[in-house]
Amino acid sequence: MKKLSVFNIVFLTVLAVQTVTSCSDNFLDKAPKNTVDPETSVTDSVASAMASGCYRTLQSSNMYNQRLWTLDIVSGNSNVGAGGGTDGIETVQASNFTEGSDNGMALYMWRSPWVGIGQCNILIKDLEGKNLDDFQKRCLGEAYFLRAHYYYILVRLYGGIPLRLVPYAPGTTTAIARSSANDVYKQIHSDCQKAMDLLPTKSEYNKVDIGRATKDAAMTMMADMYLTLAPDHPDYYQHVVNLCDSVTALGYDLSKCNFDANFDAKVNNGTESIFEVQYSGDTEYDFWGNNPQSNWLSTFMGPRNSNFVAGCYGWNQPTSEFMGQWEDGDKRKDLTVLYEGCPDFDGKSYKSSYSYTGYNVRKFLIPKSISPEYNTSPANFVIYRYADVLLMKAEALNELGQTDQAAIPLNTVRKRAGLDAVSGLTQSEMRDKIIHERRMELAFEGHRWFDMIRLDHGNYALKFLKSIGKTNVTKDRLLFPIPQTEIDANPLMTQNPGY
Repeated sequence: MKKLSVFNIVFLTVLAVQTVTSCSDNFLDKAPKNTVDPETSVTDSVASAMASGCYRTLQSSNMYNQRLWTLDIVSGNSNVGAGGGTDGIETVQASNFTEGSDNGMALYMWRSPWVGIGQCNILIKDLEGKNLDDFQKRCLGEAYFLRAHYYYILVRLYGGIPLRLVPYAPGTTTAIARSSANDVYKQIHSDCQKAMDLLPTKSEYNKVDIGRATKDAAMTMMADMYLTLAPDHPDYYQHVVNLCDSVTALGYDLSKCNFDANFDAKVNNGTESIFEVQYSGDTEYDFWGNNPQSNWLSTFMGPRNSNFVAGCYGWNQPTSEFMGQWEDGDKRKDLTVLYEGCPDFDGKSYKSSYSYTGYNVRKFLIPKSISPEYNTSPANFVIYRYADVLLMKAEALNELGQTDQAAIPLNTVRKRAGLDAVSGLTQSEMRDKIIHERRMELAFEGHRWFDMIRLDHGNYALKFLKSIGKTNVTKDRLLFPIPQTEIDANPLMTQNPGY
């Protein structure tokens, strides 16, 4: 029997699902069904259910519930920690740049985005080019945004990838060749632009729909993409500035946003938030399944043997090198990490013996009063927030040679952190200061790896990683391997260099 790759199985599975559901009364219930029959007439309620299904992949352990934050381990901010031995061995291999094409982390990160892409393709096919009401246009915009986001994750991790833009049709081949990274980015740009045109702003959503994709989120992702590509297209830096200004014009004001509110399960979708993965802590869904409704981060990052939170698996332990980067007086330190002598957490004192490195992540820990069991955390995971927008603008302005102007958004972020304003820096000094600020502000939120590999065409990543002793890293290894299962099953699939 011919083998099917994960990529092909995903599209066959999405096509085969024959479930029609009504829309959840409240998007924050986070329990929409995954897909509907492609032949179903797309009413508003069906469109809403289909759009809700497109979000489910974001919640997966193979995406934001584990694998994307473990990229901070690969980037050198932290070590795996965990239980030792083979616990997390796939992440250990990836962080030491010794992984092969059979590496589990590479496979896990490859799998889930295709599920989301397949679901988005069904909705886009059923709505695109038709006479839609405003609600259906919004649903279509959500699908464009999410398809762009899934492809944006894949292209940065693996380079050129297959572009599947329509649902799989029976009788057609499941083998599909990789498109160039440039073509993938063109598609992301097209989808993101359509999302910007169709989606409402966050402020236009009612309470029921808060958490869905917005124009704000689409503009932020577009700015992020332009910043990623700008080293080869310097004119893109002005696009970044313009998009960031457009986000600001929607009413965002960092002086009215508390840093810790971004990680407070009682807040979720707060004033700084632009786009979050939604969780409810509902135990009806399997914690270890593909679409858990409980956030894993508190459970996985709780200090081992500490009883601080429900779970305490001890993953993602900050390194001494990372801890040495905090500036004196930085208010974010005590909200981001645990170290001996730090303020108590939920009435409990931290001991360095809880960790192999002497440190643990604090940012995502949820007290037992909110999440009493390992599988009950309702905390959302923030993908985009306004501080990120300000730092993207600062970086773009600096690269445009407007270093003094770049200090303005940078200092807005630093002021909230309790740090002195910077001034009088050279362009090179400002560049270093901005990337340092991104590292500390967005620590453990899944940004550091993508920042490192885009800077100076990856040379920043190579220099930094070698400076902290990761001598196995090469430029080829800044992309993950295409999983061997895909190579074996798809005769048109090729492997990345170096694997």
